[in-house]
Amino acid sequence: MPPNRSIPTGGTSTPNLRPVSDTAVRIEYHTIHGYRRAYRIAGSGPALLLIHGIGDNSSTWNEVIPMLAQHYTVIAPDLLGHGLSDKPRADYSVPAFANGMRDLLVVLGISKVTVVGHSLGGGVAMQFCYQFPRFVERLVLVAAGGVTREVNPVLRAATLPVVNEVLTLLRIPGVMPALRGVAGALVSLPHVPGVPRSLSPRRALNDHEDLVRVLGDLADPHASAAFMRTLRAVVDWRGQSVTMLDRCYLTERLPVLFIWGDDDTVIPYEHALIGHAAIPHSQLQTFPGSGHFPFHDDPELFVQVVTTFLEQTDPVVFDALHWRALMSTGGPRPEEFVGDDDTVEAVLDAIEDERSAT
Repeated sequence: MPPNRSIPTGGTSTPNLRPVSDTAVRIEYHTIHGYRRAYRIAGSGPALLLIHGIGDNSSTWNEVIPMLAQHYTVIAPDLLGHGLSDKPRADYSVPAFANGMRDLLVVLGISKVTVVGHSLGGGVAMQFCYQFPRFVERLVLVAAGGVTREVNPVLRAATLPVVNEVLTLLRIPGVMPALRGVAGALVSLPHVPGVPRSLSPRRALNDHEDLVRVLGDLADPHASAAFMRTLRAVVDWRGQSVTMLDRCYLTERLPVLFIWGDDDTVIPYEHALIGHAAIPHSQLQTFPGSGHFPFHDDPELFVQVVTTFLEQTDPVVFDALHWRALMSTGGPRPEEFVGDDDTVEAVLDAIEDERSAT
């Protein structure tokens, strides 16, 4: 396991963070390329772009936006097909989402941001750094998709055609309350001695409140259609189809922070270790006992970790000649990977899997 280069959150100069008033967090809209895009915005100062995960929306950041807005301009968009943004029959690939983030920033007149991405939003954040390096000052990956192919088997199964019909059941009155009740009952079951913890309902459903919340939004037929297009663009029967290890060397000068719960059953914690090993200068902050939404489990600690990272790192300044030199080297540098032999081997295996044609 690579060293856990956590951010020291005690004894720093980070001030006590108190939320701005609720009225200071605004939901605004811009029509771009004919599609209405919604976003939350608050605060002033250096810009932070918060990108949510698949099926979710910008309200997922509600607890942390007011605290971050004490010192930063916080922009939290609803990705196209999500939340209050339009849900057309459109391109829902990761590169297309990255384009949408660039377009919104251009419309807002913002040329530099620290990008914070959660789950699918982490994959979008990494792609954004690759496509638009001139915009990026730092990168924060929160339980991010796109590190390796591995993903929860439920998401793989969800790409099957029959799932679209299953989602229509969510529109039946009483189904969502029943799901919520069943999930809560399973989580409350006592642990059965002799059963591996990895197979216990409590662990499998440790994020059940958030997962049920996301499912509830998919009762809308337009939202469920956009969700299925998004899912099939990023996941297939083998797992995640868009991964980033072959381009992680491009972050050489970019400050990178991984934030992960070590009990994440959606995208395994091992992905944090692999990404951290492949980006030797990165920092890793582990949230013990947390699942896929560490910023919900402890929003104040999350904000403290992010703000400390921002204070203790200098924003990268894009250098076209350096970028050209990096790309000319042709790929990752295994000799620079950090961590124990098993972790480095996992990075190499993941890169080889990326290059597989099958």
